[in-house]
Amino acid sequence: MYAAIEAGGTKFVCAYGTSPQDIHISEAIPTTSPKETIARVAAFFSGRKLKRAGIACFGPLQIAKGRIAPLTPKLEWRGFKIQAAIEKVLGCPAILDTDVNGAALGEHLWGAAQNSKHFAYVTVGTGIGGAAMINGHLVHGLLHPEVGHMRVRRFAGDAFEGNCPVHGDCLEGLAAGPAMAARWNVEQSEQLPDSHFAWAMEAHYLGQMAVNLTCAYSPEILILGGGISLRPGMISMVQQSAKQEMNDYAPLPKIVRARLGARAGVIGALALARRLTR
Repeated sequence: MYAAIEAGGTKFVCAYGTSPQDIHISEAIPTTSPKETIARVAAFFSGRKLKRAGIACFGPLQIAKGRIAPLTPKLEWRGFKIQAAIEKVLGCPAILDTDVNGAALGEHLWGAAQNSKHFAYVTVGTGIGGAAMINGHLVHGLLHPEVGHMRVRRFAGDAFEGNCPVHGDCLEGLAAGPAMAARWNVEQSEQLPDSHFAWAMEAHYLGQMAVNLTCAYSPEILILGGGISLRPGMISMVQQSAKQEMNDYAPLPKIVRARLGARAGVIGALALARRLTR
């Protein structure tokens, strides 16, 4: 039996099982203080005999140190050694990685990238996060991929200043859900009708992202997840935008929609637990 923990900035979701077809998922646990949240995680798993645990966590992370980085906006969680804390309360080895790396591994095992060992995964919603797998290995380095903070050229006439608190008009600051909502003065981007010009602008920014990832990693597949990827026609619009941006310089990956849906985080954590070796 594997433990899976989706550690989000607003909620934790826990599960135990062996595969997406054999998994028992908790109710959402609000992300409060580390002490209170970890105690509720421990209570969910109480009495379970667990082989390993996977933690797909909000970031940024210092994965080699098993902790949440001091840069996180969640003040109480800055520097928190979440991997050691989970290992202590569950009594089994654990692996820590980003939520998007976990989701990417889940897509590799059970989703849209089952036949590929060389792909990129990006989720576009409240934020923008990304992961890459090269020859069957998730990319790690000084930190981990931060796709949402790449720089992109502005769409002609786009005067929105961007809402990333660090970089302003990076990809996330221009194209994540809250950025779209702020630019067009709506509560949520989902309220914008399919015919709204906003979606052409969104495809422009995501097309640039696709070209940047192609030039950096040359993936076979680019998987788009998150709420914005579900917008009718968005996948084909991004593919067309990327084609225009690439201008026939290099082959583009096939752009597809993620398959794991709302369970991507916790299934990704399960995938991490299955991949752990010690």
